[in-house]
Amino acid sequence: MLALSALARAYGKGSVPISQIAKTEKIPQRFLEGILLQLKNKGWLDSTRGKAGGYFLIKRPTDISLEEIVLEFEGSLCMITCFCDKMYQPCEFCKDESACKIRKAFEAVYLSAQSILRNTSLKSLIE
Repeated sequence: MLALSALARAYGKGSVPISQIAKTEKIPQRFLEGILLQLKNKGWLDSTRGKAGGYFLIKRPTDISLEEIVLEFEGSLCMITCFCDKMYQPCEFCKDESACKIRKAFEAVYLSAQSILRNTSLKSLIE
């Protein structure tokens, strides 16, 4: 999110060198390279080569939700697998999932977090 925020601040102003993002955001450059490549392959970024090269957003900051970012890197918003739709696994301790109060509490957390993240754009992080 730090790297995407840096690129969002520079949106429409040209490319940002990876070394500048790494230094400004205090992210190890080798680690950042993998993240930016993943986001480029996802179609959110592009890059230019050469002395003035770097990365830039091709997707508008208003069109990238925090939910998309979290899902891209974490795979899910679920905190427990007995509730998760994509990574569902039954709970080995639960006798009745439909009556489980723990599951219901985490469902509420999930739905709340999903709503907040879905309705928060990358642009809102830089305003």
